[in-house]
Amino acid sequence: MSTLKRILSEGFRVFFLLAGLYGVFVGVIWAMWLVAVESSGESLLRASDPVMWHAHEMIFGYAGAAMGGFFLTAVPNWTNTPAARLSFLSVAAGLWLAGRLAMWGLGALPPGLVAALDLAFVPILGLKIATQLIKRPKPQNMMFLLILTLLWLGNLMVHLEWSGVTGATADAGLRAGLFALCAMIVVLGGRITPAFTRNAMKREGVGEEDWPVTCAVSDRASLVLGLLLPVLMLLSVPGFLSAIVAILLGVVQIIRLSRWRAGWAWKQPILFALHLGLGTLGVGLILWGAAAFGLGQEIAALHVIGIGGVGGMTLAVMSRAALGHSGRPLVAPRAVAVSYGLLALTALARWLVSILSPEAYFPMMAGVSLLWGLVFILFVFSLWPALTQPRVSG
Repeated sequence: MSTLKRILSEGFRVFFLLAGLYGVFVGVIWAMWLVAVESSGESLLRASDPVMWHAHEMIFGYAGAAMGGFFLTAVPNWTNTPAARLSFLSVAAGLWLAGRLAMWGLGALPPGLVAALDLAFVPILGLKIATQLIKRPKPQNMMFLLILTLLWLGNLMVHLEWSGVTGATADAGLRAGLFALCAMIVVLGGRITPAFTRNAMKREGVGEEDWPVTCAVSDRASLVLGLLLPVLMLLSVPGFLSAIVAILLGVVQIIRLSRWRAGWAWKQPILFALHLGLGTLGVGLILWGAAAFGLGQEIAALHVIGIGGVGGMTLAVMSRAALGHSGRPLVAPRAVAVSYGLLALTALARWLVSILSPEAYFPMMAGVSLLWGLVFILFVFSLWPALTQPRVSG
């Protein structure tokens, strides 16, 4: 089997590879744009609004690929159905790539064409996993179709403004998309983080009394609050209501995490990365809610959520799934373990930008973008064999 066919043979291979490579691209391009604007005032991006392009591509581009790879790998396991074939994966990956190329040409291409290309990926992904989920329609899994719908509606709101159909919906659409990803992470992270930690503790002979503890009340609260937040963004309700929901969700998430034995998990980077991503997400949500009451900058809080929460969790899940589904031991390569810490440092550095002097803004922002790019260079380089080479065991 050729390398290209192997990459296109499984969802985690093609989409995790696309996510990693695109993570590098967006980080480096954004750093170059910041340097160019600071030095010459000229933009390197064709998009009419480079800032919006950057935000959109992090949420719907990078995270969209990571999400696609996860669902196309996990759902067949949940439902005991055949995984997507090469033909479907080729079409899905082609649609995702077409959306990225269209977004790169934003400002030069007709906005309707850009919207059509960019909005096509999530529906075909949702249709595919719906046909699998319906075979075993468990509510805890079917809810992901709702979250995908919220994500797509957020993207639609962005394109409606860019197409001139609505007046001012792009900002709300971007936030709805980001918070839909947060909802997905809160639900999935609440399942896999304590479960994987418990399994690791059992393997090492740790007594049951020390295993992670889950609570049905906090799990339900995180689900309701997580789903409510993107809905509030789509409905453009008063900001203080969304802020209160975000603070509550962040607090609930940290309470949940405090019972999942993160202190024990730090010995295994591939496991601790899940705890770190969820913890950063909780802090970011609290910071974002506090910003609505004048405590801190909203844009800095959004980056803590996006970089440390969404970026951290997708990196942790992609690396674990790539190793496990390619038959390799669930031990993070050294470079990947370093990348977990670097991504948390990137989130912290982006928050620090908001409290430093204005003169440090562009150099720090460029540094943050390059750090993000370095994280995914390490990811792609270290996991290239897992994503492109044959499975090493049965």
